[in-house]
Amino acid sequence: MTGVQTCALPIFLRFNERIRLGATGGGKLISDEKLSAALERCEAANNGEPVTFFEITTAAAMLVFSETSAEWLLLETGLGGRYDATNIITAPKATIITSISRDHPEFLGETIDKIAFEKAGIFKTDVPAIIGFQTDAAERVLEREARRIRAPLIVAGQDFFVREENGRLVFEDHHGLLDLPLPKLAGRHQYENAAGAIAALRAIAPELPTPSIEEGLIGAEWPARLQRLLRGKIIDLAPIGAEVWLDGGHNEDGGRVLAEAMAEFHDRAPRPLVLICGAHTTKDVRALLRHFAGLARIVVATPVEGEHKSWPPEEIAELARGEGIPQAYSAPSIEAALELVRAQTDQRPLRILIAGSLYLAATVLSINGSQIE
Repeated sequence: MTGVQTCALPIFLRFNERIRLGATGGGKLISDEKLSAALERCEAANNGEPVTFFEITTAAAMLVFSETSAEWLLLETGLGGRYDATNIITAPKATIITSISRDHPEFLGETIDKIAFEKAGIFKTDVPAIIGFQTDAAERVLEREARRIRAPLIVAGQDFFVREENGRLVFEDHHGLLDLPLPKLAGRHQYENAAGAIAALRAIAPELPTPSIEEGLIGAEWPARLQRLLRGKIIDLAPIGAEVWLDGGHNEDGGRVLAEAMAEFHDRAPRPLVLICGAHTTKDVRALLRHFAGLARIVVATPVEGEHKSWPPEEIAELARGEGIPQAYSAPSIEAALELVRAQTDQRPLRILIAGSLYLAATVLSINGSQIE
């Protein structure tokens, strides 16, 4: 047996990132050859019936997982849950719902209650349902739906707790207390994400030794999730000495956690903050920008390249000024945005955050020459 397989989103540089197969010494992205063969087999089995891209690729992923040895499969849903193509596992070991915020309202509904209802569709009878830290509205719906189908509840803030103490992550549940290293992934919101993962493991694999949990915390990597870029073309284009952070956050809650992280970074090591932002017109970019008023010194808006639903940069800059960030500009590309930043700033080392869209994050990683293995 060879560990954990994953089926996850988003995809940044190539489709293979969605499927990671179990392998000795750690998982590996599916090869082009194996992926192509699986898709051809699924297409033949589908026999010309209507099928979406997400459905056929999910089927291909399940096919290769079924033919690859591993102890666990970590399966991430797509937009929602209830009618998601991934919601075909009738008896999972556990289901997990992390913090819910307003996103994809055109598919999931306009309110947190409706979105939570769709997410709760992954719950299964007699299967532990781990509920991460939620708003009261989301938590009420999730708990109601879990009880309705008799899914045992494990709820953040009730059944498990997490806090930082003396530079360590302290996790506590009915099994006891764990004194752990802080996650490698940046931002306090990752403490909550880590807590949900630990709670799930303690529910379904209580024999898992603490060193394995520690290894996961300090070894986790997640592209475009407060990822610091250390080398590559983007760094070469940025002002000398600048920190450059990349995140795919694109909604109000994403803006909140990013602003909290940037404020914490500033408290530890003060630097002027520049936000480079691009977004889809389906996203409430004003809500994201609102969290950076009084925090970002400069906003530079840029289009999401190749996306016809991209917010015009001039409109994003106008929204930023309306939210109390007077130094807001527009640029036709990421490269031009970084050039503008170089021209607008003094000699003090900057902290640059690029955010607003997963598609924008993909463009940045591509320009930078980054690799995802």
